[in-house]
Amino acid sequence: MRNLIQRLQTFIGLQPSPVSHSEKILSALGGFIALFVVMVISQTFLQLDASLGIIASMGASAVLLFAVPHGPLSQPWPLLGGHLVAAVIGVSCAMWISDPFMAAGGAVGLTIGAMYYLNCIHPPGGATALTAVIGGESIHQLGYQFVLTPVLLNVIAILVIAILFNSLFHWRRYPAFWRQKHIEPASQSQQQDGISHEDFLAALKQIDSFVDVNEYELRRIFELANLNAAKTQLQAGDIQLGRVYSNGRLGKEWSMRRIIDESPNENPDKDFVIFRQIAGQAPKRSDCLTRAEFADWAKYEMIEEAGCWIRKPSPEN
Repeated sequence: MRNLIQRLQTFIGLQPSPVSHSEKILSALGGFIALFVVMVISQTFLQLDASLGIIASMGASAVLLFAVPHGPLSQPWPLLGGHLVAAVIGVSCAMWISDPFMAAGGAVGLTIGAMYYLNCIHPPGGATALTAVIGGESIHQLGYQFVLTPVLLNVIAILVIAILFNSLFHWRRYPAFWRQKHIEPASQSQQQDGISHEDFLAALKQIDSFVDVNEYELRRIFELANLNAAKTQLQAGDIQLGRVYSNGRLGKEWSMRRIIDESPNENPDKDFVIFRQIAGQAPKRSDCLTRAEFADWAKYEMIEEAGCWIRKPSPEN
């Protein structure tokens, strides 16, 4: 049953969030301030009730700029280019395609293609293109003025707010370029890992799908993961009878084992433990290894909490 629940969570993309409570609150506060200001600007300067339609796409942009401010989709060019290109395409489709269903589909489809080729993928742009088509007669009467007001005006407003708000917190500086300049790497492995810019491009080309994380963040994640791995290396003395351990690997290579018996000996070559594999590849398999060999396999200890297996927190946490 537990494995079924884990598979279902993986299938629907339900993953635990490692983000702190303070970061979540800051993201929500930033989004609130941004949309409040955008609403005030739209109603004060545009005097256009239909502007509420485009404000909806600004709300989607706010999620990106304040919840994931360092992601590639959140950067200034995707924000500006995505919305403006979408607005131009949406207005054009509304003017030249009489069938509303074809116009709506064409606006969104062409926007996606254009954003790809212009390197400005920004999902809320799809809503901007759609608003230009189905926003009503008041939107249609604006013609290409729709690109400037309300789209460009609102985009500039939310961009300025994102820059100012995120600049108050050094770990959230926006755009991502400013954060990269102000945060020092945790070690020198970025220069020593042998991975070049061209290597990242080649890897992304092999994936052949858009990945919403930039090269700097990938390198930093890789670096911090290596540092964490070095801190949590288990020793032979850490392997105890009755406890459960995981190899910490990803995907199908992940597995979990319980120590069910042992034969202690001062000689490391004769100090054996017997384990049963309880999850992962070849479940229910039992085998025997020296305690040192098992420690080399094990990444960290697991504990059961509220019916689920989780990694045992390290003493420093």
